[in-house]
Amino acid sequence: MLSRGLRVAFIQLAVGPDKTKNIAKAVESIRNAKQKGAELIALPECFNSPYGTKFFNEYAEEIPKGATCQALSKIAGELGVVVVGGTVPERCDGKLYNTCTVWDTNGIMIAKHRKVHLFDIDIPGKMTFKESEVLTGGDTLNTFNIGGAKIGLGICYDLRFEEMARAYANMGCNVLLYPGAFNMTTGPLHWELLARSRANDLQLYMGIISPARDTGAGYVAWGHSTLVNPWGVVTAKAGHEEEILLADIDLTVVEEVRSQIPTRQQRRTDVYDTILMTKKNSNL
Repeated sequence: MLSRGLRVAFIQLAVGPDKTKNIAKAVESIRNAKQKGAELIALPECFNSPYGTKFFNEYAEEIPKGATCQALSKIAGELGVVVVGGTVPERCDGKLYNTCTVWDTNGIMIAKHRKVHLFDIDIPGKMTFKESEVLTGGDTLNTFNIGGAKIGLGICYDLRFEEMARAYANMGCNVLLYPGAFNMTTGPLHWELLARSRANDLQLYMGIISPARDTGAGYVAWGHSTLVNPWGVVTAKAGHEEEILLADIDLTVVEEVRSQIPTRQQRRTDVYDTILMTKKNSNL
């Protein structure tokens, strides 16, 4: 581990209809990333199932009892690596959620984040999608720690909401990780733009992790998993095919930016502020 940071791997997986094969491929990729020196490994949104409202119920499982979580727990503990488990469709108390889990080096789940903002959009002639037809939104912000990094979690459409990311920054986060699956309409327009905006505005590292692009799928992901540093500079970026993207997070850069451009101290909270409802925030 870097003295003031860590090496991360973003696993840009191709996802097919066979859940068992998807899980096995994820485990194999985690193993490969560990061999390349990664200390934190992140998977994409919906890595165990095709992305689409018609699939969520079929592929859903209980957390942490389901097959996907059991596999992530086992491989994290076996390799002694932290795994950010992308997202899976979660079934709980008769509801479905789009949920990210985090597993520590002992294979213990240390964080769970349910997608807060559901992806409901209508761009005539290009993209119409309504997650709310099937999914329920989460209502907590969720963080975990590794080394000197405090990491906040979001999922895909959560990326568009600056207030949520700022709340994480107010909680002390210096890294945000958002598994996501932007599409071929919004991806070229906003995927990198939003990640760079969040990183620059909040002076932290922003990681976004996508599935690989499958042009034969009903929902085609943009790909291009990316890490952005606190200057708003893209430091690592994948293409659109399957790839293990390796990158280093250097927390001294966070301190450098925040000391040289001290916007955090200069914000006029007497005029405006982002209110953080701490009673609803948790690690699990």
